[in-house]
Amino acid sequence: MLRDVLIVARKDLVAERRSWITLSHVLPFSLTIVLLFGLALEADRSGLRSFSAGLFWVIMLLASILAIHRSVDLEGADRASEGLLLTGLAPPSVYFGKSVALIVQLLFLAVILFVVVLLVYEARVDDPALVAVTIVIGSAGLGLTGTLYGALIGRQSGRETLLPMLLLPVLIPLLLAATRAMGDALGSVATDGWQWLALLAAFTVTYGALGPVGYSLLMEETS
Repeated sequence: MLRDVLIVARKDLVAERRSWITLSHVLPFSLTIVLLFGLALEADRSGLRSFSAGLFWVIMLLASILAIHRSVDLEGADRASEGLLLTGLAPPSVYFGKSVALIVQLLFLAVILFVVVLLVYEARVDDPALVAVTIVIGSAGLGLTGTLYGALIGRQSGRETLLPMLLLPVLIPLLLAATRAMGDALGSVATDGWQWLALLAAFTVTYGALGPVGYSLLMEETS
């Protein structure tokens, strides 16, 4: 199964490397939002630093929607999802492979965005380990959830608006937990960030367990 997962992940990452959608579209869009928030709250620097954790995850959420749309488009081109199943790859392997590729892209974006947020918002890091673990688990949760809901709306008309409508309410627990955990790591929230990290991990593990089942059912219905 690991070999099949890596095959699917490599396929998506190679397609991304050839198109450079993440670098040419998603990253500039995300950086623009960072700068816009910075300009809008320029008069209140202390407030900007206090909100930096929440703003970071809101921007990551918007960026992930664009990345998920890209992943959906890859499977919609020439009915590629059906082609993957015809190769004998099991749907759970396809699910995890596409999730891994999406998570790698989100981690790449997260690292760059976090550095820019620190510079533009003048935030400080009190707990680097908590920041790193939160970014990794939060990106994994976004990737696992996005892959499942991307498959759900893959062939629907108007999926550009349908995906945010379905995905954003589901991701509220992730957004809340990740924001509180990172807020503690940045010293802007008086809370136990590691406890919030446990909630974030529980959300991610839940989709890691249920995602393959849902993805398999969706592939059976569309095949």
